Amino acid sequence: MAPKRPRAAGAFPKKPVEPPARPTADSGELYAALDLGTNSCRMLIARPNGAQFHVVDSFSKAVQLGQGLEAYGRLSRSSMARTVQALQICRRKIEKHNVRRMRLVATEACRRARNARDFIRYVRRETGLPLEIIPAEEEARLAVISCGSLVRPTTEQVLVVDIGGGSTELVWIDLEDVPPGDRARAIMRLSEGFSTPEGFAPAARVVDWISVPLGVATLKDQYADVEDDAARFALMSWYFEEKLANFTPYALGSPQDGFQIIGTSGTVTTVAACHLNLRRYDRNRVDGLMMNTGEIDAVIRSFLRMGPAGRRADPRIGRDRHSLIMSGAAILQALMRVWPTNQLSVADRGLREGLLYAQMAADGVLEELE
Repeated sequence: MAPKRPRAAGAFPKKPVEPPARPTADSGELYAALDLGTNSCRMLIARPNGAQFHVVDSFSKAVQLGQGLEAYGRLSRSSMARTVQALQICRRKIEKHNVRRMRLVATEACRRARNARDFIRYVRRETGLPLEIIPAEEEARLAVISCGSLVRPTTEQVLVVDIGGGSTELVWIDLEDVPPGDRARAIMRLSEGFSTPEGFAPAARVVDWISVPLGVATLKDQYADVEDDAARFALMSWYFEEKLANFTPYALGSPQDGFQIIGTSGTVTTVAACHLNLRRYDRNRVDGLMMNTGEIDAVIRSFLRMGPAGRRADPRIGRDRHSLIMSGAAILQALMRVWPTNQLSVADRGLREGLLYAQMAADGVLEELE
């Protein structure tokens, strides 16, 4: 059954990410953004720096909050306890830096779990942190604005893909009417909502979006009973593609010119690191890297040749990701099959960065992109 979602651009919330009634922040103030997903808990603490921001502290840990969710529809006691331990570390970092501006969000695992509200209360009681569950639409919007600076002046159609642990968000944006020099800024202005921003015309237009309730963890769990590695990969990839049937651009295929895909996820950055043969991950080499369909396929084929034992031992994949890389690669291969391109931009950024941009933009402490 295809995932349900409202139709086209008008389905996005028109209110800004942050409530408008808030005191003015100064440009040196620190902001925190926390993304609690199905598999990982990740946080950034940063201060505004021109049109960007400077990260002063960070945290990332695989907490597997969604472990068992596919089978039981609930967050388990052990996964909640692991997550709260990670959140205690985040709380200490927030206190250490005296952060007052923050947005701490939970995504697909908490959207789906029957006991999510109990978990949010448990987090508040144990850590004091104001964790909130955000809808898929807002998650998609925040991922999009984090990638604004990667949009090329020649791009007329852009597909932003965020492969998470429990869901995958796709947003197709038409920039054809936007002057080439203004296209990156037009994406950033979507922080005000996915409707056309007032006072900016022509503007980026959201053609359609979809949130598929399959990410690297949930897709892996769906096919855990298939023993053959290659067969499991093929089944996962075709199953994910079936879920794209109601996404309007699915039937249109890949445009010939002016088309760019931006992929933001651990899967995409891992594939890029393996393509570059990086033994030690280097964000400066990965973020913004351009890859084509053939290069991505070559890396995925190498993963299949390795088998589970080889992937587990490969330092480029890492201990935290080896069990999830094939489900993520299956999603990525499905996307490349539908929209083959020489213009896939690798984004080592996503929801946390989007949360920071949105907060800072709402406070007016960011400069306009040049």
